[in-house]
Amino acid sequence: MTDGWNWRRPSGPAAPGAPDPASPWWSDAPADPWRDPYAPAAVHVGTAPTGEVPQPEVVPDPDAPRRGLGPILAICLVTALLAGGLGGTLGFVFAVRGGYATSGGTQIGATAQPVPESMQRAPETLAGVAERVLPSVVTVRVTGAIGSGFVVSEDGYVITNDHVVEGANDTMSVAFSDGSTASAEVVGRDPESDIAVIKVAKSGLAPVALGDSDAIAVGDPVLAFGSPLALVNTVTSGIVSALDRPIEAGEAGGATRYYAAIQTDAAVNQGNSGGPLVNAAGQVIGVNSVIRSVGGTDTEAGNIGLAFAIPINQAKRVAQDIIDTGKARRTVIGAEVVTGETAGGARLRSVEPAGPAASAGLKSGDVLTKIDGHVLEDGTDLIALVRKYAPGATVPVEYRRGTKSASASVTLAADTN
Repeated sequence: MTDGWNWRRPSGPAAPGAPDPASPWWSDAPADPWRDPYAPAAVHVGTAPTGEVPQPEVVPDPDAPRRGLGPILAICLVTALLAGGLGGTLGFVFAVRGGYATSGGTQIGATAQPVPESMQRAPETLAGVAERVLPSVVTVRVTGAIGSGFVVSEDGYVITNDHVVEGANDTMSVAFSDGSTASAEVVGRDPESDIAVIKVAKSGLAPVALGDSDAIAVGDPVLAFGSPLALVNTVTSGIVSALDRPIEAGEAGGATRYYAAIQTDAAVNQGNSGGPLVNAAGQVIGVNSVIRSVGGTDTEAGNIGLAFAIPINQAKRVAQDIIDTGKARRTVIGAEVVTGETAGGARLRSVEPAGPAASAGLKSGDVLTKIDGHVLEDGTDLIALVRKYAPGATVPVEYRRGTKSASASVTLAADTN
């Protein structure tokens, strides 16, 4: 047979060492197109060594039951645990050497240490004052409105603003800082001083300590307590910004209120009314009453750092009168003054015969320029500052009569009304 390669099977005896061409084990190597057609090919079958019988390869029975996966899974689990433990140990060792851990384990935060005495809330700190005063501050709820007040006696007397309880009925109640509540009733009101006293149906209360509003100075630290915008148990801090600031306040158709206020920059808003203004010793020095705001209406009014409190000396005197007699005495100078006039002082329109002003030698037309050292701009200033003093107090005044200046001492009196 011939093809493209022109080769033929060799004939005759094979070369020494070459396979026999006539053997049935002749390889199909001639079909390999890459093989040299003249090279002999054969399959070599080895013989077993003498004396050794070869063992057949064991083939597993496909029908035999297979081994379960449990041992395999157990081996995998043990291996994973060992690997994780080894990795954690190495990581811990590296962390210790790098300063990120201690031999006692990972610790979050520093070890608790005793609080230094300087960091404890001592009674004289602002936090200590707030903690002491808050239990004596109440939230006053009147027909949907909210104001503030403070306890002044164990048997339940509370001082607040007159405008807080205005229109109060039998539904008035108070809430304490611990969340407890009690009903309350109005004992008495003095609209012109904006002070009212209510009685809480609860005994064993903790009254506040009352300070001396004549002893404070501009720059003294103060805390304002109350429920601004219905946020109960609120405490804000500031300083005394000014003293004896004449205030004329009131709503149309209602009483006009006059007092020489304590001005503060402590944040005060609607709902703070009637709450205490407290000094750094935890003593009440004023009753938060009004604020100055840039808002166009009462609902838009908000704190801008100008708040005013009624001095506690005046509030205490009025409250004591209300508790003892049911009404408050009003301090007067015994003269009618001109208001709304810029005259460089308070002009007396008329003087009551035998009244305090007349007894001091003052006459109609005189212009008072100072009272007890306080400069007077107009009649409103005189009314507000006179109300600051108790009936019977004697105060020096300076006045102008025509082109002459003079001074006098006036013993103030209580209004006979």
